[in-house]
Amino acid sequence: MDRKDVVDTLNRLIETSKDGEYGFRTSAEHARDPQLQQTLQSRAEECRQGAAELQSLVVQYGGTAEDSGSATGAMHRGWVAVKGTLAGYSDLAMLEECERGEDTAIERYRSALAEDLPSDVRIVIERQFEGVKRNHSQIRLLRDTARARTA
Repeated sequence: MDRKDVVDTLNRLIETSKDGEYGFRTSAEHARDPQLQQTLQSRAEECRQGAAELQSLVVQYGGTAEDSGSATGAMHRGWVAVKGTLAGYSDLAMLEECERGEDTAIERYRSALAEDLPSDVRIVIERQFEGVKRNHSQIRLLRDTARARTA
């Protein structure tokens, strides 16, 4: 894998992290429960820090780092806003959308880890992937709890 391929892979993960940051932040703005708002803001900050870490790796590999999310992420955030309006911005709707976003993040990290990455890059991506999986589990648990409340 050459430097350009490494930079491309890292930039895709930066977009993914930025999508997560924006998605969690948007959902936090629309969540009603203050504790959920705080949790989602915390997840947004973790995504922001992950993107910053990946951006520094891109620079180390001589590339230009992405600084925004993907077009797909922008559409997802727009869909979150539309669905939120239709659903009255229920916490359950926000959690369902956050989980959908984390499903995408898991797939993108898995895809990156399937590549032949330099060890320094692989270590960072593996560590971040563990965080993505933790986020996903936490969001799923919160979603299940919210579903039980509405049942």
